[in-house]
Amino acid sequence: MFKKIFGKNDEASKTIEIKAPISGNYVAIENIPDPVFAQKMMGEGFGIEPNEGIVVSPIDGEIVNVFPTKHAIGIKATNGLEILIHVGLETVAMNGEGFDTKISAGDKVKVGDELLTFDIDLIKEKASSVISPVIITNSDIIDNFDTVNSASLSRGESTVLSVNIK
Repeated sequence: MFKKIFGKNDEASKTIEIKAPISGNYVAIENIPDPVFAQKMMGEGFGIEPNEGIVVSPIDGEIVNVFPTKHAIGIKATNGLEILIHVGLETVAMNGEGFDTKISAGDKVKVGDELLTFDIDLIKEKASSVISPVIITNSDIIDNFDTVNSASLSRGESTVLSVNIK
């Protein structure tokens, strides 16, 4: 009875739209120049070749992980979907240089909230690629998904994937 009164019986939606966390050009996951991502070893997703150094939340959810090297952030949606945003490739070796996080683990975020900034030129100089994978790390809970936008992407605005969970 209390659940009905206080609205706690609302289940999280089984469908979620994943927005672009970074402005730039869409890259199919198979075309990410790193076999771990391209062969979907970490899960389904896509890449973005950024044209600016700002990362925003692609979903409403909670920050579950901010890597100590600041190059990657994990977010969990209310429906359980987990997303990893990995800025550039081989950027872990930069040890946080050129990255500035704006959030911490446990923070609640909405689509478009700024998560981190990064120096594109420094990544181009020190890492293997600036292409940034966006991966659903618990892809086993996906029933199906559609790529909605595979062109030029605007952070926090362009829907890239529509995902249905089991």
